[in-house]
Amino acid sequence: MEKIRCYFIIDMKSFFAAVECTDRWLDAMSTKLVVADSRRTDKTICLAVSPAMKALGVKNRCRLFQIPKDIDYIIAPPRMKKYISYAAKIYGVYLKYMAKEDIYQYSIDECFLDVTAYLPMYKLRAKEFAKKLIDEIWQTTGIPATCGIGTNMYLAKIALDITAKHAPDRIGWLTEEKFKKELWHHKPLTDFWGISTGISNRLAKHGIHDMYGIASFDENRLYKEFGVNAELLIDHSKGIETCLLEDIKKYKSKSKSFSTSQILPEAYTKEEAKVVLNEMIQEGCYRLVREKVITPLIHIYLGYQDEHHIGTKGTKRLTLPTNLPSKIIPAALELYDKIVDKNKMVRRIGYDFSDLQTESVRQMDFFTDLKQEEKEEKLLKTVLSIKDKFGKNAMLRGIDFEKKATQRDRNEQIGGHRSGED
Repeated sequence: MEKIRCYFIIDMKSFFAAVECTDRWLDAMSTKLVVADSRRTDKTICLAVSPAMKALGVKNRCRLFQIPKDIDYIIAPPRMKKYISYAAKIYGVYLKYMAKEDIYQYSIDECFLDVTAYLPMYKLRAKEFAKKLIDEIWQTTGIPATCGIGTNMYLAKIALDITAKHAPDRIGWLTEEKFKKELWHHKPLTDFWGISTGISNRLAKHGIHDMYGIASFDENRLYKEFGVNAELLIDHSKGIETCLLEDIKKYKSKSKSFSTSQILPEAYTKEEAKVVLNEMIQEGCYRLVREKVITPLIHIYLGYQDEHHIGTKGTKRLTLPTNLPSKIIPAALELYDKIVDKNKMVRRIGYDFSDLQTESVRQMDFFTDLKQEEKEEKLLKTVLSIKDKFGKNAMLRGIDFEKKATQRDRNEQIGGHRSGED
């Protein structure tokens, strides 16, 4: 007989905003506060808004100028190191009661827990154990939390996202039968994890507007519409999820690419944005060297100040796979000149290195200057060792001091946001 499992997913309410409130000795639930980098324009996105702001109709991830002028609130600059520190304390609470093998950090403020073996150990019911953890997180950090409980990880996530927010104790729970009884006819479908607006619209074309609609629809037609992804939709419509936490722990990504993008602090001209792309590609080359891989393909995508204007993108294949800036940067800038809309102001830049290969398969041709390449590679590794020891800004290029360059500032950020050290 298959063991009935029990999973929690615990989420910190408005985590960044809650940390900023707690650090100011303010109540995280009643204080009106947003986390945003006000040094930028009023179009900057709020990384988090407190529950009190949400109660006034202010939406998460809004822009500063969208907040009503009659609301008196605090603007807190992002402090990523502080948030990581709080997340570590919360993880420490879990470790007091569980082995790390049964904990999976889903994001900085969400964590899956397989509590199957711990309920009989502590002689607690699922809700009692969830409340114990939530209460201890509050006592340890001052951060309010919510919890979803399910017989699989999908149901736990849905319990968190849909049912917990309506529960007085901020704890929601679901079994497969409870899911069918309470949420089969829940709308909109986009409330369910894994169903985007695009998927919802495709389902609507077939007259499907809720989970019951998916569960009762002809499976062959679903496979025709969604391919292999239909299997996940069908299982989730019935509250079924076969993946275990241990499966996630064992999973290793087969991705052979990496990408980076940034939203510029203001609208940039074609030439100003080109400087930033140069910096970004250089940093990408450092990463290639660090990870001992090479790339044959560069993809660049650009977004413009006019949000209704379609962005542009392009791909460049290198003569030979490499990780050397002397080969990659000129190719990337040539591609940029080809795809950029000269009549628009650039606001977003991104690139992707794909089809990554190990350095050991590096090829050469008759035009390769082997000594020069070895010299450049040695220099790159030396620069990396200095940056590792003394910080990312310990060695910079002249272009990093251009007026609209961004790399020096980004080197002091974490995840694209201010670390809080300044």
